[in-house]
Parts: sequence; C-alpha cells; structure tokens
Amino acid sequence: MSENHHAALGIHGVAAPHHGPILRRAKWGSIFVVAALVVGAGVTVALRVSHAHALDSAVAEQARVLVATVNAKASKSTKSLTLPSTLQGKIEAPIYARSSGYVVRWTKDIGSHVAQGDILAEIDTPEVDQQLAQAVAARLQAVSSLDLAKSSAERWEALRKKDAVTQQELNERVSAYTQAQANLGSADANLRRLQKLEEFKKVTAPFAGVITHRAVEVGDLIDAGNGGAGRALFTMAQVDTLRAYVYAPQAYAQSIRVGDTVNITQTELPNQVFHGVVVRNAGAIDVATRTMQMEVSLPNRDGKLLAGTYVQIELPISGVAAVLVVPSNVLLFRPDGPRIAVVGDDGHVQLRTVTLGHDLGSTQEILNGISAKDKLIVNPPDSLAENDVVTVVEPKTVATVSGKASAP
Repeated sequence: MSENHHAALGIHGVAAPHHGPILRRAKWGSIFVVAALVVGAGVTVALRVSHAHALDSAVAEQARVLVATVNAKASKSTKSLTLPSTLQGKIEAPIYARSSGYVVRWTKDIGSHVAQGDILAEIDTPEVDQQLAQAVAARLQAVSSLDLAKSSAERWEALRKKDAVTQQELNERVSAYTQAQANLGSADANLRRLQKLEEFKKVTAPFAGVITHRAVEVGDLIDAGNGGAGRALFTMAQVDTLRAYVYAPQAYAQSIRVGDTVNITQTELPNQVFHGVVVRNAGAIDVATRTMQMEVSLPNRDGKLLAGTYVQIELPISGVAAVLVVPSNVLLFRPDGPRIAVVGDDGHVQLRTVTLGHDLGSTQEILNGISAKDKLIVNPPDSLAENDVVTVVEPKTVATVSGKASAP
C-alpha cells in the first residue's frame, strides 16, 4: 500500500528505533557485574588467606611448648648424713617349747626382766612321762638280756676249750652277746633323749633380757618344736645394748667407717642425743637399692630407749665431692634410668642421664650429668623427647593443663 492510502486510513508511519543508548547501558551493566564479581572473588581469596594465616598462627601457638626452667644449686658443705632406722635388742628371740603337753603355769609376763636360766613356764607332758617309763623298762630288759648273753658266751667259750661244742655254736653265742650290748646302748640313748625332753617341761630363759611378748595361758595345748612365729610361747630381747641397721647410699658408703661415732635422736625425746658406734657393715653394695647395710650399736643401760623405736641416726661423712641439688620435680624416670631435661640456647631439649644422690624430700642430690649453668625444665611432660623445641617463659606465666604447658 502507498503512503496516501495509509494516510487515508488514518495510519501514521512508525519511526525507526534508536539502538545506541541501549547497547551502551548493557555494556556498562556487564562491566559493573564483572567488576563486582572480581571484587567479590578478591575479597573471598583475601579472607581465606587471612583465615589460613590465622589458623597457622593458632596451630603454631598451640603446638608451642612453654616451659619454666631452674638452675641446679651447689649443696652446702655436708659433714653428716641423717638416716631413719628402728632400734632392736642386741639379741631378740622367740621362745618355743621342746616338749608337747599342757601349760601348768607361767611365771613371767611382758616387761619382766629375767636372768639366764629363769623358769618362764611349766608344761605337763603325760605322753613323755609314759615314754620315759617305757624307756626305763626297756633298758632293764636290755640289761637282763645282756647279762644272759654274756654268761652264755663265757660258758660256750669254756666248753669250746674242752671241744664240747662246735666253733659255730660259740660264734652264735658271742654274736648274741654283741647284739645285747648294742641293744643296751640303744636303750640308753633313748632314755637320755626322753630325760632331756622331761627337762624341757620347764621353759627357761636362754639369755638375760626382758619379756616383750607372751602368747601362752594356763591349759594351752603346746606342740613341741618351731611351729611358726604364732606358736612361740614368749619373745625375749636383750635391751641393755640396742642395735640399729641403716642403709647408706652408694655415694656415702665408702666415707662411713667401722668405729665411727654416730648421734641418735628420737622425736619423743627432744634435746636428747644418744651416742652409738658403727660396729660393722655389709662390705658390699646392694644392687637393688644401691645402698650398703651398716649396723650401729648403742648402749642402753639406763633403759631410756625402747626396742622397736623409730629414730634418726646422724652418720659422720668425709671426703665426699661437692654435689648439685635440684628440685625433685625436674626428674624424669624412664625405663633406662633417671633423666633431666635441659634446654639449650637454641630451644632444643636434651635428656641428660644423671646419677642420683641422697633424696632430701623436696630436693634431690645429683652426683653427675648436669652443671650449675644448665637450664632444667620444671615439671617436664612425659611426652617430652630428645631434640624437641620448647619456649622458655617465666614460671608464673606457665600453667600445666592436661600434661601440656600453655600461657594463660
């Protein structure tokens, strides 16, 4: 159709669209979106990198072992060594019965001072009495048989000289006489044994001392012999002289000599010092405890000290090399022996093998393995190993939690 026709119909012509502004807006919109995406990606990467650095720092901080250290100190000049011990009687022995029977009476009780040979108790032994009577009768029978055998042997010897009996018959009579002599000897031995058992009806003190325990009552049935500690009738101790055993550590064993005078104190007797003498030693170190046993003798004529008392014995020592003293909480006990963790200047740990001296309670003597300049780790964790890296801090900034050191 023509334009006139369109005009006649009242239809106006449509203008051509303008595409330029739309394209520009779309272009700028795309650029903005891409820029926003780039910025978002950059922020995300930056945040992830920052979080990774923070995590690494936190892990490194958590992995860092914080420790406190101390230095060993030289011990003071030691001229004596104090060790605990228990006093014992010079002689202590349980007293048993040697004859079986029933207790008729006892004459000594706990605390009684007795002399050697004093009667402690008497026992009724009806079985031994009957055996003794039987032994006496058996001896009489043996004596009668011996007399008959002797007369027969003499008669046969006379008849043999007249050739009235054979040599075999004479030998038989002589043999019967020899057997009768042996039977009499056996009867005599059995009689003496039973007579000794009769003497044991009286239980006597084997030495002078004091009765420390009585375990017998009238009417008790007593079995002869050593039936164990619970079967002893009495326990005795000689207390005018006491003895005590101490176990000197290997580091001091050779500096304590037989004949040295020692001081003995008891907590219950303040301001009183008793003097004893080292009378003997074992002469060898016990490989299990690394100590040497020593015996101390102590006069006790006034009876102030009691057997069984816990005491402290001060032993003189000389010629002992200077040792270092460390807190007990720096020690590590491993299967191959005691160790101490030492921190080097580079923060690396060294586990030093040490030789222990005298245990002083909260402190411990160290004979070798460390020096006074070494930094010793306090309360080292059990997991600590050779060449571990640690950080040394002041003791007040270290808190131990679940076996790991961390700063509060």
